[in-house]
Amino acid sequence: MIEYQEATIRKLSFQTIGEHPAKINPPYIYEYESEEEEEILKKIFLKPFTATHTTYEFTHTIDLELHPLFKLSKAIYNSSDFEETSKHILQHLYSVSKHPNINDGDLFILKFDDVKLNQKLYTALGIYKIENKENFLETQQNSAGTSLAIKQGISGKKPDKACLILFSEEPYTVLVIDNNTKGIDTDYWINDFINVTPKNDNINNTNHFLSLTKSFITEQFPEEYQVSKTDQIDLLNRSVQYFKKHENFDKEEFENEVLQAPNVIDSFRNFDESYQKYNGLELQPSFEISLQAVKKQARIFKSVLKLDRNFHVYIHGNREWIEQGIDEDGRKYYKLFYQEEN
Repeated sequence: MIEYQEATIRKLSFQTIGEHPAKINPPYIYEYESEEEEEILKKIFLKPFTATHTTYEFTHTIDLELHPLFKLSKAIYNSSDFEETSKHILQHLYSVSKHPNINDGDLFILKFDDVKLNQKLYTALGIYKIENKENFLETQQNSAGTSLAIKQGISGKKPDKACLILFSEEPYTVLVIDNNTKGIDTDYWINDFINVTPKNDNINNTNHFLSLTKSFITEQFPEEYQVSKTDQIDLLNRSVQYFKKHENFDKEEFENEVLQAPNVIDSFRNFDESYQKYNGLELQPSFEISLQAVKKQARIFKSVLKLDRNFHVYIHGNREWIEQGIDEDGRKYYKLFYQEEN
């Protein structure tokens, strides 16, 4: 999702999360000493968000200025005391961490400059809760000889819980990580601590409409019409190609260019209406296309024709160059035409 190569780290604080203390000690402020250290920190704290493809925004039922994390992040953005505000962020985390299965850990808070999203650079605030550390071997050599020690530390894998607040227009753009893999009811991170809702932007619109289209082609379309797997793949390819070659999405244009047949368009509109209602969506009929979202979604638009267990045929276009039939012995076949062999 994001690009972090141009980003710089402005501030980094570290606090330990344990039993709810009556007094929270000042956080440890870390200052890196070389570009190599900064690159390591960026890979640990920013790289995980490159695989995050849903955007959120802060929400409040009454007034956004009453939202605790929005107010605290806004204070940091406006250059208030980073150390003192980091303490208040930990206090807010304690105030919502009431479930008995919530783990202790370490809290890292970082302020960045020049984090890129959709070709725009933003100041950003990253908040990370590290609950599980990894074991690693450390070797040392000194005048007394060599030694080997088993230690625990933080790797470049996804943190247990994190959010990255990009200071776009208010109520800001938020990316969220919550690796809750143990089935424990700890959704406090996104619902209580961060308290966000999906953002109505070009990233989510692109993601949702591509998912809707894929569901229609693979589920509804073959139920209503007698279509071959090849025709389904062709329709999937044409859908992705529309998003790749257009800067802006227009629903009517998409229907006429990709679906083409009036009866298929009618079926798609009915499916679209029920899909949005079921998923609680309100998709716009036109929006700017997010190329980052298209690249991600294109990976799940399968263009593979599987024939028994013998052959996999990858189809990327030119549906008219594929013929299907049955020979005189009753065996099914596909005939492929091509111009060059690579």
